Amino acid sequence: MALKRLRPIDWLMSGYGLVVAATALVRLPGYPPLAWIAAAHLLIPAVALLCTSERVGRTGRILRDVYPIVLLVGLYGALDVLAGGGAVAARDATVQGWEEALFGVQVSRLWWQAQPSAFWSALLHASYFAYYVIVPAPAIWFAWKGRTDDLRWYVFAVMATFVSCYLWFIFFPVAGPYYEFPRPAAWFTDNGPARLVYATLARGSSYGAAFPSSHVAATVTAAAAAWRANRILGVGLAVPTLLLTVAVVYCQMHYAVDALAGVAMAGGCLALTARVMRP
Repeated sequence: MALKRLRPIDWLMSGYGLVVAATALVRLPGYPPLAWIAAAHLLIPAVALLCTSERVGRTGRILRDVYPIVLLVGLYGALDVLAGGGAVAARDATVQGWEEALFGVQVSRLWWQAQPSAFWSALLHASYFAYYVIVPAPAIWFAWKGRTDDLRWYVFAVMATFVSCYLWFIFFPVAGPYYEFPRPAAWFTDNGPARLVYATLARGSSYGAAFPSSHVAATVTAAAAAWRANRILGVGLAVPTLLLTVAVVYCQMHYAVDALAGVAMAGGCLALTARVMRP
């Protein structure tokens, strides 16, 4: 039976697709575009079943291993629709309360003002954008080297991290400092990396996707998966990952508790992957 050939990643993606489809159908009466989200996510189990076919070539085998990563853009974009384009109430007041309780201030709002630096703004905005390099880098390296087991371990770990974050976004939406606070002063964002970051967010940011920080969670997971397979690759990704974790707060994209929760989420998903993806 095809079901017996489903791998852990296929079960993970199918389960997520069904949960999102069910949620979209429940929220459908108030927001008709959710019908498309439900239909698209119901197709994910079908894609997973198709990927159990053994009559594929080398390219097909690679696609079978990385199809969840290919789906990521669509999964992330669906979050904004699931939030009704901002109609679903965000929980920023709750998270800001946690921030005050832990740090006594709104760190992301005050940090760049307390320690203003055009140099750090440029460097940390560049580090923030490095997310788009750090996350896919191990997958590209493993596929190029033909390290199938490491590729599958990485894909499960990263996708477990993403879907776990996305479920938080769906059921506990938090807009984050990017939406809640006034934008930083013009001098702070007057550099190439900052302009690139803001342009990217303007084209593809999903409302309610702040807690936990999937930027932090995914990069920590990707760097750890790289370290597990190759120490040099892991070290190469560790430094930009650390800078990114600082950047999401200093550049006022996430609350500090978002970043901490992202690290915790990565740790939990890495532990789950080590348990599920045993040799």
